[in-house]
Amino acid sequence: MRYLCGGALVALIMAWVAAAQAQSLSYAGLRDDAPERYTVVRGDTLWDISGRFLRHPWQWPEIWQVNPQIRNPHLIYPGDIIYLADCNGRPCLRLERGQGVVRLSPEVRRVPHREAIAPLPLEVVEHFLRRHRVVDEAEGIENLAYVVGGDDRRLVSGAGDAIYVRGALPDTGRLGIYRLGERYEDPQNGELLGIELLGVGRALWLRRDGEISRLEITESDFEVRNGDLILPVEEREWAGQFLPRAPERAISGRILAVPGGVQFIGRLQVVALDLGRRDGIAAGHVLRVEQQGELVTDPNTNELIQLPGEEAGLVMVFRPFEKVSYALVMQATRTLAVGDRVYHPDRRELLADAP
Repeated sequence: MRYLCGGALVALIMAWVAAAQAQSLSYAGLRDDAPERYTVVRGDTLWDISGRFLRHPWQWPEIWQVNPQIRNPHLIYPGDIIYLADCNGRPCLRLERGQGVVRLSPEVRRVPHREAIAPLPLEVVEHFLRRHRVVDEAEGIENLAYVVGGDDRRLVSGAGDAIYVRGALPDTGRLGIYRLGERYEDPQNGELLGIELLGVGRALWLRRDGEISRLEITESDFEVRNGDLILPVEEREWAGQFLPRAPERAISGRILAVPGGVQFIGRLQVVALDLGRRDGIAAGHVLRVEQQGELVTDPNTNELIQLPGEEAGLVMVFRPFEKVSYALVMQATRTLAVGDRVYHPDRRELLADAP
């Protein structure tokens, strides 16, 4: 394995592009200004690093080559080096593992723990996931445990207060307190796609007496009321990070809603899509967004017509449910809105699957 520099690198990139074009490959997607080597720093995301090397970050899996001698090569840490290499005449990216050593004269200390870089800005995602989740109608909202009263006859409760809950609950693990939010329905056929739950707080199970459990509220974002729902907190393990990538097949849907009621959507905002696991959507899938064309009146016929849509950005799915998904807006060249179309980022896939 060797590194490349100077004119040799330029010549090799040109050769790669020529070879890719000859094989109808997409590696003309390698940026002209792609660095030969890049050292990962704290605060980087996989999306950021992909964008340094590729015009289209979702092509990362196509060009990433696993180093078999490196433990957990799909996890990338601050201090690691990503570099361009030649893999049998095709461009690829490889990993040189950083040592995680900080030199403090006159001694050397090993950093005890390093967190792998995230695929996207996790502070945005984690905050959102604490406040929002979706349940399918099949899960049965009516079967979920719910608050029936507060300690000392309180009608509303907060952090430090005890509450009484009716229904089946685990006596271990973290519990979330939720309130019914928006009903997500298919605008075309009215199918119920899911029910949004809004996070109210967290609680700790204390004891059970028959079908009634006593919980202590450990934290609350809002006042806890009778009727609020109690569910085990979803444990999200980000260590096994997902890769930004295109869906395996052609797919098309719409921006269904913007949690929080925002009307206009920009970069790093969360959107709900009318696509889910049943449609083949998975965490890490990147979709292109097409802004809806404007409705105008034909000056000659007075007909109301819709102008063609325009490419407007990219979203990456981070939490798929059965029929809907939450995605983060990674790029926005125009203001996005509910109803905008989302589809496979590579138009050739759409053409290949067209009837």
